[in-house]
Amino acid sequence: MRLDQYLASATALSRKDAKKAVSTGRVTVEGDICRQANRQVEATQAIYLDGHAIALPGDVYLMMHKPAGVLSATRDSSQPTALDLLPGELAGQVHIAGRLDKDTTGLLLLTSDGQWSHTVTSPRRECRKSYRVWLAEAIPEEACRALEQGVMLNGESTATRPAEVHVQSSQVIDLTIREGRYHQVKRMLAAVGNRVERLHRFRIGPIVLDDSLAPGSFRALTSEEIHSISG
Repeated sequence: MRLDQYLASATALSRKDAKKAVSTGRVTVEGDICRQANRQVEATQAIYLDGHAIALPGDVYLMMHKPAGVLSATRDSSQPTALDLLPGELAGQVHIAGRLDKDTTGLLLLTSDGQWSHTVTSPRRECRKSYRVWLAEAIPEEACRALEQGVMLNGESTATRPAEVHVQSSQVIDLTIREGRYHQVKRMLAAVGNRVERLHRFRIGPIVLDDSLAPGSFRALTSEEIHSISG
């Protein structure tokens, strides 16, 4: 992490003020004055501002209501990303744990905790993800049974793991899967002769998207939500 980013994350200084503090000799790294704002530093190093030790806060855990048209990416030169929706200094601390397609809305988890993120995304953990799926055509009972048993996706050599299907109406289902293949939900519905018109993720593991979050907004996870994802 850059020294000015470290200062901005660990103190009330803005990035601009952090750069100024470094350039004026107010910051020491391992006992030596450092005037290079772009110096790479580690959290384990002794970093002082005006003679006072500073340290990064604990890990960050967020949920975001991702709107359509936003990429689940750190940065992109031409399109808006989920991290663009965060304040700059916060965006620099986190990564996305479990991406969504550009046109898919709903729950994104973002964190600075790599081990926690691995628990969410590792195929071996089988972390459940639940989606509200709006379909082009009415879904027959036999298609629901096929999804619950596992279907063969185009270009794949193994069938999907059994899914959970809850029918909301003739063209709307809630689908819960335990893996994360490429465009999996859309391809599963294509495998049973249907087409996804709209897709919204509302749950990852035990964590449910907060109904009060408008598209594009975020909040910190509660302690209970954080610990509901076990390592």
